[in-house]
Amino acid sequence: MRPIPTVDDFTSDPVVQRYDDMVNPPGLTNFLGAVQVDHDVTAVRSVNFAPVSHGDTVTGALWVDGRLFRSYGEPVTIQWRPDRVVRSARLGDLVIESTTVTPPGVDGVVVDVAVTNTSGIERMVRLGLSVASTVTQAGPWRAPEPPSEPNALAPLPDRVALLGRAETTAAVSVQGLDADGARAGDRSLEVDVSLAPGERYRFGYVHVVGTEAEGALAAYDSVVADVPGQVAAARALWDDTLRAAFTPGNDQFSGHVPTLETSNDALRRLYWWGVLGVIWFRRDSPASHLGRVYDTLMPRYWQTTTFIWDFSLSSMIHALLDPEPMRRQIEHWIALDIHRHFGTEWQTGGPAGYWYSVNDYAMIRLVRDYVRWNGEPAFLDVQLAAHDGPAKPVAEHVADWATAWEGFRKAHALADYGGIDNLLECVSSYVHEVASLNAANVWCMRAAADVAALRGDGGLADDLRTKADALVPHVGELYVEGQGFWHARQPDGRLLPVRHCYDFTTVGMTIAADLPERQREEMVAFFVRELRTPSWMRALSPYDDDAAFSVRPDHQWNGAYPAWPADAARSLIELGRPDVAADWLSGLARTANQGPPGQAHFVEEAAEPLNGGAVKSPPQFPYLIDWSCSSAGAWSALVVEGFFGVRPEVDGSLTVRSRLAAVDPDARLRNLRAGGRLVDVGAEGVVDAQ
Repeated sequence: MRPIPTVDDFTSDPVVQRYDDMVNPPGLTNFLGAVQVDHDVTAVRSVNFAPVSHGDTVTGALWVDGRLFRSYGEPVTIQWRPDRVVRSARLGDLVIESTTVTPPGVDGVVVDVAVTNTSGIERMVRLGLSVASTVTQAGPWRAPEPPSEPNALAPLPDRVALLGRAETTAAVSVQGLDADGARAGDRSLEVDVSLAPGERYRFGYVHVVGTEAEGALAAYDSVVADVPGQVAAARALWDDTLRAAFTPGNDQFSGHVPTLETSNDALRRLYWWGVLGVIWFRRDSPASHLGRVYDTLMPRYWQTTTFIWDFSLSSMIHALLDPEPMRRQIEHWIALDIHRHFGTEWQTGGPAGYWYSVNDYAMIRLVRDYVRWNGEPAFLDVQLAAHDGPAKPVAEHVADWATAWEGFRKAHALADYGGIDNLLECVSSYVHEVASLNAANVWCMRAAADVAALRGDGGLADDLRTKADALVPHVGELYVEGQGFWHARQPDGRLLPVRHCYDFTTVGMTIAADLPERQREEMVAFFVRELRTPSWMRALSPYDDDAAFSVRPDHQWNGAYPAWPADAARSLIELGRPDVAADWLSGLARTANQGPPGQAHFVEEAAEPLNGGAVKSPPQFPYLIDWSCSSAGAWSALVVEGFFGVRPEVDGSLTVRSRLAAVDPDARLRNLRAGGRLVDVGAEGVVDAQ
């Protein structure tokens, strides 16, 4: 197996769907914007390239012989690859296939369509696409769906195309065909074709958006002149990007990720899945206030928004692959009030959303990972001002975040993290004093103590470590004895048992060494009994009293957010059971069969698996789940930090505590940047250093 993947290595399993099945159609990106294909052979939706937004409008729906294709009720087969989506269907004696790509450097999408006559006689067929346009240049985009507005559509006299003009801005869309003899109507594009027996006919549909007509028309003309060439260029873009990501000194990223040599196919697949799932969200949009950024969801919801929480879950990959934009993002968040929002809208750099209580923990993870993987302790001395005070060293911000929990205490010793929207959003009992973030506070104070010690402030370091040790037994007060899960304490002192994975993952990843062996064993037993499934996991146990509260599968009984299985496996390792994590890998790897990780996947009881993999949850109400999510980097961290056990520290030291015996004792990481130097790592530790 080659050490650097190509687009072929990520080809998804085919998904077969009928009209409006609860299937999440795949998305595409060229790092400028995003597009989603629709429940059709040719239609696309969510064609959004900041600063121009189309909202979630569907356009390009197929018509055959004057009838809407969807109305025939024929199934469509969809297969994704990083550079393209291939769709196919049979309608009587016609086979219809399409290849959809987002061309490099273009604010738009192309669909290359082929129709084959499989009958033994000549066949006349009318092929049409219906056109809709709702582009706008309204901003910032601070709602789940990007904005849109009514457009006026009109045929262009010198092209087989329609121009959509926004009512209140200069934004436009251009949609047309490259077919000879085609025609544009008021809201449609059509071509009549005579097909001999066995004959194949192709045509291309091009959809470009822009801030003004002249530039959009120029881009359209360039693309429509060679649609097959655009398809080839999309593959070249993605293969070049993947090659660069794994190559030291490449010209696309400010860093790189290590190559993995292993005979364990599941380990390799999950590692690559995590890397791809971060690259997928790279945005080099000229509309960005921050330069290169990384989105959080795509292609339908919260475009142009970066969530602190999700970014931190891929922290290791950001630090290795692209540390320069990571540092800019950290510096930007330091200057904002992280106790009032969940992220930033990158067209303006302004805050987005309400407060997520994980933010202090997330920020410390980000700073620590940037410093320790890149060997950049000088960053801790950089003077930066927060929203409410003068400039001070980053190290002091770390200490502030580490002790911010003290300001959230109320009647009890632990921090009260507020209501449902501040935590998991769809688990009504997981509120106020939760084990996860209070355990994380222990870890945060110890991490801040390491920073203080590095800077020579032994007094602060000792104080933080003393506070951390004192907090551990108070976290223990929330444990449900003998059961392996935890309570959430309410303001009136009531203890509500909550069987949620976020306690299992976070407690295990932050304070496993502080727990008695009996408790660690009980936690593992609970996870295996109530949360683990063959190819995924339940975020909430179906035995929990709150399991009927919501069907949103990222945090409920019917599925899980994409970082939770990866972090659960990390927790199993830290709790002393790498064998349990290793036994789970082959099932988890089957789920890496539908493109980058979705915002949630269904467990097997909630939806039939796809070729043995847990299927992505759908975008429709009441699920409201996007096709992909940037926290995918947690899967790569499971491999590097979990099974390889690589531990760089902020002081530049490096230790390796291998658990590779459970998966592949001969596995190697090549060109891993740890502490600012390149090393190769195996089961015996660092095997080569540069």
